[in-house]
Amino acid sequence: MRVENLTTRKNEDRFRVSATMIWEDRDRPSQEIFFETTSDFADDLSCNPHAFLVGTVITALRFGERRIAIDADICPQLLEGLFTIMSWFRHWEGLNLPLVEIEARSQISIQNSQKPKNAAVCYSGGIDSLATLRNNRLRFSLSHPRSFKDGLLIHGIANTTLEGYEKAVQRLSPVADDAGITLIPIYTNTYHCVQDLEDSNYTFLRYYLTSAALSAVGHAFHKRLSSLSISASDDVRTLTLSLWGTNPVLDPNYSSYDFQIHYADVALSRLEKTRLVAGWDIALQNLRVCNELHLPIGYLNCGMCRKCMITMTTLCALGVLDKTNVFPRKDISKALLLDRGRSQFPDEIDCYSDLIPLFKEQGRDDLVKGTEQLVSQFYQRYALKEFDQQYFNGVFYKLYQSIQKKKITQRERV
Repeated sequence: MRVENLTTRKNEDRFRVSATMIWEDRDRPSQEIFFETTSDFADDLSCNPHAFLVGTVITALRFGERRIAIDADICPQLLEGLFTIMSWFRHWEGLNLPLVEIEARSQISIQNSQKPKNAAVCYSGGIDSLATLRNNRLRFSLSHPRSFKDGLLIHGIANTTLEGYEKAVQRLSPVADDAGITLIPIYTNTYHCVQDLEDSNYTFLRYYLTSAALSAVGHAFHKRLSSLSISASDDVRTLTLSLWGTNPVLDPNYSSYDFQIHYADVALSRLEKTRLVAGWDIALQNLRVCNELHLPIGYLNCGMCRKCMITMTTLCALGVLDKTNVFPRKDISKALLLDRGRSQFPDEIDCYSDLIPLFKEQGRDDLVKGTEQLVSQFYQRYALKEFDQQYFNGVFYKLYQSIQKKKITQRERV
């Protein structure tokens, strides 16, 4: 793969930097990869080659490119970090995954900026990002270099519509104002340009690309930013160093000498994070956890997906679900919990387990029993899945997934 034609241009009311991604080992036409923002932040966005290298190297690794060539000076710290990241992926794959050879000049001279730079946070409006922002405000003085000044709200990484994203910008702006950060709207296609190579379970995005795509955006704003914090999706109790798109052994390795990536708040559980957000009313009233394409009119969240269910159930356990209007439900029933709360990963089911004592305190025996049943069913399925994978190469699990998808499709048609 070659990354060429780094270009800067104004596009209507937006400012864009782009490069051409030329495939060499896959029969695929050349593609543009871009980072874009509104005219208000045009001076902060640059054609930084680090952004395009970080934004394409994992794509090259995953889809069989033998090299990635970019005619630019690249920070040796970043080059070393990318080699480390690819080595982790090769280890996790359990295969002799060929590492992508990076053909670029190693940066020799260092230019230190005379202008003070900002610490930023990936600002999606979900529990993780809002808790990271709130925790930062509670722990760091505003004059501290790690005190957040900017929040990057990015379109083009999650599977959301432009309409949904623009609605989120409107709803999350008052939260940013209350926290004293500048909301920076950003558009990129680092994921969408290869989404057609993706499978139906979003394996590439989930397991490979996430922190690379987020970090690439940060590098594109290196003139303005000194660091970018990516909120941990797991906590120390459940974190396993295995194949996953963002984790503490990957994220910091996307750093260069002048721009640092931080993996934030891994010490906080989902319950602790949700409690932080629940105690911040303007955030609670504008909470956005859902990536579904079709949302009920007037709501930021569908109230039916896995992300919505764990968040609604946690807010219910904290006694505040009825105090927000971002979900189409004010309460959780046992039937809904068992129908829609099915978790895919052990860390998710641990989040549900944490809620049982709170439901007991509330006298919600229905939700105590429902949560206990949900946890029990998960571990039964998990054990069967492990057995199936070990002895039958996952054949029966794939059949189960196919049946479940048909049921969901039929239910949505009704």
